[in-house]
Amino acid sequence: MKRHIAGLNGESRYEQDLLEGVFLVRVEGARYCWHPQKPFFSVRFSIVEPREFASRSVSGRLYCTARALWRLNWFLRDFGYDADLLGRDEVDEKNLVGLCGVVRTVRKTFAGHSYLNLDSFAAAGEWEAISSDRGSRNHASEGAAR
Repeated sequence: MKRHIAGLNGESRYEQDLLEGVFLVRVEGARYCWHPQKPFFSVRFSIVEPREFASRSVSGRLYCTARALWRLNWFLRDFGYDADLLGRDEVDEKNLVGLCGVVRTVRKTFAGHSYLNLDSFAAAGEWEAISSDRGSRNHASEGAAR
């Protein structure tokens, strides 16, 4: 039996679908993935703001190696994770779902493949200041281009 699969012959849309920027997000899912050298949490976020991306989602990895624990800690603190669990060095995947915060994503290319990197985090309460600052910089750069 033959099947028609639209887009199979064309270039990958995956790289076009990688969203770069600063977003107010909500954690939709998280799971711990064991790997002998680099264990990590795979986290899926739904975008809340800017509104034009509200129907989209982004995913990324937060590594749990000794060198990367600072980033995981940063994420957990800024997204309002339970301080008691954090104090006991415990991460409960169920407690991650529903947390909100700001994430900055950047596309990285390694060995010819593009990946979405979770570059930085901020508390959800800082979204207004961050988004208004980005808006004023965009207007300034538009004015300089004219």
